[in-house]
Amino acid sequence: MDDKTKSILAHITLIGWIVALVMNQSEKGENTSFYLRQNLGFFLLLVAGGVLGMFTFGIGSMIVYILVLVLWVLSLVGALGGQKSLTPLIGQMFQDWFKAIS
Repeated sequence: MDDKTKSILAHITLIGWIVALVMNQSEKGENTSFYLRQNLGFFLLLVAGGVLGMFTFGIGSMIVYILVLVLWVLSLVGALGGQKSLTPLIGQMFQDWFKAIS
């Protein structure tokens, strides 16, 4: 599987992310590693949104979910184009925080 396909797979559910992670261990792909880090950040934001929703009666989580959806779509468009595209606002933080994923 090529780097672009693994990058796209990393966007498709948590199972797709895990498959892309395992496949990236045998043959490292620069774009795949980049999008694995981005999507790990999105998954963690979704969990944080769920926790926030428990304290804000769902309003806070709805805002987080919509924000993550928009950022995820921007990330997916970059992966479909075969290029690394940082998501606005938080993309660089995800790359710094999860740099152990390669």
